[in-house]
Amino acid sequence: MTSLNGKVALITGAASGIGKAIAELYAQNGASVAIADINQDAADKTAAEINAAGGKAIGVAMDVTSEDAVNAGTDKVVEAFGALDILISNAGVQIINPIDQFAFADWKKMLAIHLDGGFLTTKAALKHMYKGDRGGIVIYMGSVHSHEASKLKAPYVTAKHGLLGLARTLAKEGAPHNVRSHVICPGFVRTPLVDKQIPEQAKELGISEDEVIEKVMLKDTVDATFTTVDDIAQTALYLATFPSAALTGQSIVVSHGWFMQ
Repeated sequence: MTSLNGKVALITGAASGIGKAIAELYAQNGASVAIADINQDAADKTAAEINAAGGKAIGVAMDVTSEDAVNAGTDKVVEAFGALDILISNAGVQIINPIDQFAFADWKKMLAIHLDGGFLTTKAALKHMYKGDRGGIVIYMGSVHSHEASKLKAPYVTAKHGLLGLARTLAKEGAPHNVRSHVICPGFVRTPLVDKQIPEQAKELGISEDEVIEKVMLKDTVDATFTTVDDIAQTALYLATFPSAALTGQSIVVSHGWFMQ
């Protein structure tokens, strides 16, 4: 594995959870990192923590559903660091409801953040990655739900499936410009996003919170163990440092055996 010295990474939803773990690990391995988040104060705080630990980071306010905000934020990163080599499209939310009760506004919100956000950040990044065929790596945060469905998560499953198509198309279009793409597909990771789902699913399914963990979230893993943010960050580091396009357009499942492909 080579280092990320001299590389610039833009990570959305990076003020907490998986995005923050990736940003911290990338910074430890030499990358300059942009902490993009809809919450400017949280982004600045995470950037300050990375800088205090000896890394190099800036906070960037970014609503990934706004083309203007995405373009402005991406340009700010390039102005600050001189380039853009890696995009991690990670920003996401979760809303739990059965299809027949799902509000159309919530459906549109979910697809806007996950799918529109993936598209808009990619398009903005490619302006810099394609220039002079400089190249780069785009990594989308998918899910085991990029491959399988679960009850109560119709728009999430739909959006995560869609990211596979976006990544595979980019792998083909980007190849002449030295751009590669991947989708990381985590199992359940104990982030605030997942913690919030436990009581929600317990209520919807009429079971206890412990049963949600044991019989819904972890029942198909090989070891009844949650995936960790470090598991995902290490995978993102591996993909960002892989030396050739032998790996592109790939879906990498990190799920303790929940889904095997």
